Amino acid sequence: MRDDPTVIRMVEGARDGDKGAWDELVERYAPLVWSVARRFRLPAADVDDVGQTVWLLLIERLPELREPAALPGWIVTTTQRECLRLMRFGRRTEPTDPADVPPDPSDGVRPVDEELLAHERHEAVRGGFAQLTPRCQSLLSMLVDDPPASYTEISQKLNMPVGSIGPNRARCLGRLRQTPALAELIGTQQDQTAQPEGGGQRGRPVVDR
Repeated sequence: MRDDPTVIRMVEGARDGDKGAWDELVERYAPLVWSVARRFRLPAADVDDVGQTVWLLLIERLPELREPAALPGWIVTTTQRECLRLMRFGRRTEPTDPADVPPDPSDGVRPVDEELLAHERHEAVRGGFAQLTPRCQSLLSMLVDDPPASYTEISQKLNMPVGSIGPNRARCLGRLRQTPALAELIGTQQDQTAQPEGGGQRGRPVVDR
């Protein structure tokens, strides 16, 4: 992910004042900020405040980001630290440099690489899902609803015999795994698993201070 040319392009464009690049960057990583903040069980209003602070800090720090492709890791670390600061000291009155609040392992902060992998999977699934047929999209959406729709409801809405829902679900999931986004992710993970122990590791995002 550190050498992702898309991330580099977005960061460099945003630094140059390209509003389109900035909007694309926010759209891509807003779900990451939201998912990290939600793990701290903050109220929705506080989650929104954390997101606003993260983007304000990013605007300030973009010129100092020495490794543009390390941005996702910076976003995770910044979001985690801002959540911890908010939990410890109450609602903020102004944005605070995340470096002022060191992470506390006892707070259950997930490792940066773990957060990035979860986000990478989410983005791959979302991209692959968009490439499925509308019927597969409807079926899978109903099955993953909270709570999931019953087979009877699915049968009635999709005009699909109850006995064929399971086989159709399996076929749709198979097509999802074969979409370019999922196939690439699965291939990358298999390659990483095959690497000898002690192989390359993602470094932490580097920002000049």
